[in-house]
Amino acid sequence: MAEPETQVSEETARTIDGAGRYLRSRRPAHWAMNVIGIGGIVALCYYGELVLAVLLVSVLVAFTLAPLVDLLMFLHLPRALAALIAVLLLLASLGGLVYFSYNEAATLAQDLPKYAGVVRAEMLRFRKGAENLAFFTPRETGVVRVRQATNWTDILTRGFGSVGTAILAGSFIPVLAYFMLTWQEHVRSATVMLFPLERRHTAYVTIGLISAMIRSFMAGNLLIGLVVGGVSTAVFWFIHLPFFYFVGFISGFLNLVPYLGVLLALVPPIFVAIGHVEMGGIVTICVAVFAMHLVALNVLYPKLLGNRLQLNPLALTLGLLFWGALWGGIGLLLAVPLTAAMKIVCDNVETLKPYGTWLGE
Repeated sequence: MAEPETQVSEETARTIDGAGRYLRSRRPAHWAMNVIGIGGIVALCYYGELVLAVLLVSVLVAFTLAPLVDLLMFLHLPRALAALIAVLLLLASLGGLVYFSYNEAATLAQDLPKYAGVVRAEMLRFRKGAENLAFFTPRETGVVRVRQATNWTDILTRGFGSVGTAILAGSFIPVLAYFMLTWQEHVRSATVMLFPLERRHTAYVTIGLISAMIRSFMAGNLLIGLVVGGVSTAVFWFIHLPFFYFVGFISGFLNLVPYLGVLLALVPPIFVAIGHVEMGGIVTICVAVFAMHLVALNVLYPKLLGNRLQLNPLALTLGLLFWGALWGGIGLLLAVPLTAAMKIVCDNVETLKPYGTWLGE
């Protein structure tokens, strides 16, 4: 006698395990629901840029200060006091850096009219040379065309509004970093408890991997910036570039900006070099900046960050494009850790592992 067929509804599918018990597994969600979910997340990121950017920067700062807090706690200081000392040391360091930079910028500003005149003369000479090389000169028709200039500052600072809004938002960063450091264990355990019981181990491992990645990312970038800045300073000193000790480290850390770093790193030394350094010195500056960029990209980054990030160049470029278009300049700075965190999540969620493989090397 044939056994009756098991009824399967459209909502769930039933299977029988070895003990004869029924297990329910939901049918995969429709692709349209996935698109709606992704669209909702993108909309949340777009409209919540200011809050999310401040939160993510605070997370990066907290992970950067975490080793110092652990060291102070090893010296038998309470976590709250250790976190307060770490944040105050960070603010003091930033204050000293701003003070030193302001003094050097003020000294540079005294010579700025002279720099501006030299730059204007060089640009005029270049323009005349370009006109002499042109095959024809367009005739003037008497029609005046007004074209609105693109304000790149607005693009890079989109979402932060006025300077006062940016300062107000930035003032939350040390406070958030302090509370993240003092409530670190509670936040991590409470976050894991948000997941179902069978997924808490996966969530715990994923959060730990993301934490290790962010810590390595911040420490590695700081070390790479110091190395590149130190070498750049030595090269600029060798060619007798004015303010070499100031421009060198600025150029070195600008070299770390994804995608645009090599171009941004050329601006400060070339601007200072005009009128003070011969053409051979400018060529040396360009060669040194490009060489340091290649060394950092192909040697330092793989050695210090390659094991943590494990992103292929295509995925990294798409991440830079997406977050840069969504958040502007701050998106470019946060694109690498955000994309790497997405890959870690995909690697540890069974249904997302194919996407993690696609993002990986």
